[in-house]
Amino acid sequence: MTAIATAAALSLPISLYRPAKINTKKSVRGGFRVFALFGEEGGLVDKKSAWSTLFDVEDPRSKVPQCKGKFLDVNQALEVARYDIQYCDWRARQDVLTIMLLHEKVVEVLNPLARDYKSIGTMKKELAELQEDLAQAHRQVHISEARVATALDKLAYMEALVNDRLLQDRHTSGTDQTCASPSTSKQSLDIVKGKLPRKSLNVSGPVQPYNTRLKNFWFPVAFSTDLKDDTMEPWVIFRGKDGIPGCVQNTCAHRACPLHLGSVNEGRIQCPYHGWEYSTDGKCEKMPSTQLRNVKIKSLPCFEQEGMIWIWPGDEPPTATIPCLLPPSGFEIHAEIVMELPIEHGLLLDNLLDLAHAPFTHTSTFAKGWSVPSLVKFLTPASGLQGYWDPYPIDMEFRPPCMVLSTIGISKPGKLEGQNTRQCATHLHQLHVCLPSSRKKTRLLYRMSLDFASVLKHVPFMQYLWRHFAEQVLNEDLRLVLGQQERMNNGANVWNLPVGYDKLGVRYRLWRDALEKGAKQLPFMKPM
Repeated sequence: MTAIATAAALSLPISLYRPAKINTKKSVRGGFRVFALFGEEGGLVDKKSAWSTLFDVEDPRSKVPQCKGKFLDVNQALEVARYDIQYCDWRARQDVLTIMLLHEKVVEVLNPLARDYKSIGTMKKELAELQEDLAQAHRQVHISEARVATALDKLAYMEALVNDRLLQDRHTSGTDQTCASPSTSKQSLDIVKGKLPRKSLNVSGPVQPYNTRLKNFWFPVAFSTDLKDDTMEPWVIFRGKDGIPGCVQNTCAHRACPLHLGSVNEGRIQCPYHGWEYSTDGKCEKMPSTQLRNVKIKSLPCFEQEGMIWIWPGDEPPTATIPCLLPPSGFEIHAEIVMELPIEHGLLLDNLLDLAHAPFTHTSTFAKGWSVPSLVKFLTPASGLQGYWDPYPIDMEFRPPCMVLSTIGISKPGKLEGQNTRQCATHLHQLHVCLPSSRKKTRLLYRMSLDFASVLKHVPFMQYLWRHFAEQVLNEDLRLVLGQQERMNNGANVWNLPVGYDKLGVRYRLWRDALEKGAKQLPFMKPM
């Protein structure tokens, strides 16, 4: 700091130099201006100051020659100019010294304030770190709970597998004791397994409206990131003044105008026809141009959990708990995509629950280069809607009423690795939510998570690449499923001849059929 100030001070006389005007009528001293220098207590500068030694230059005014004549000769003019330059140098040094001393006073005053500000900043930083530690602890508790739940599910799953094996061995031994050969017993068992679904499964005829019993579930209808303060969903879901989402009927009580064509104004949805505004509970709180009346439209229970907006559209009271759809521990969400598809949601679920079609349908996308196994099986307990594929390293689960979760073991994008997910080092986790938006339309919510390559989340425009790839995969399915839907509407049974690898899809259809018929105990579900 001293070196910089010194260099600046020494350069000032040159930058501030101005030729003095020679005044023959007044003395040279009359053209000078004197600047006061302040020291301690507002007095003169203390000569013992550390700065004064750098600017200890004699005042040249006492040596200015007195020129009383009207004209100056050359030597006198040069002498006057020389003393004028000396004075400019002296005055510049004194000005800089004044600035330096005032700067020291300001620093002396501000230093305690700076220390206090630094202390406050340090406290804020420490508080932020403590809050982050607390949030991390909460997340860790949640992860631990999820791990315990997963471990219990795995234990129940393995127990069911063991029970299935014991039942199968018992059935085989019983068949052997009835004098049938082992090969004959196995063949008859396969026939029973193959024929039972065919007699009870008929999905044909025109697409029917969504059964009211299927509405008595919590449905995730939107991602939290898609629902801003001023946006709406086709179900007329919007955030109120408190930021909490609500879901109301998509029809204005006044003239039945669709509310989703309107806008959100101060946490209320405004009808675009006459400006009536409704809160998240359906109450009309504003009626421009007329007297306010007691009007209310239907609203649905609405809840936000783990990055998704849930609604309960059924007539029965909603259940107390909402299922968890988060990816397993160690995964990071990379993409959340919403698509509107022109197919019945059950046909889309049939497609998602089937993996055997991949090497024949998805030859241009994720299954490019897959070999065709001689036998594809889906292994699952006797009472369950989840299991794993063989020989593919893929775990899959159908979760009522319309969700499919899958975990895929991969070695690199598009390539499978190992015979099961436990043998794989890296995984892709997928969530598909198939919402029946109308009789022949489905709203698909797709969430993709990875337990590797977290850097991809920070790559610009990566979201658009994920969406492009997802659309490519879906387009390969759509052309086939649309053909199924057309033939189903004309009377064809899309589940006419199920085989071994159709097990999970058949179980979904049997579960749904039993629910629609009002069965007290649904198949493949644990007793309540």
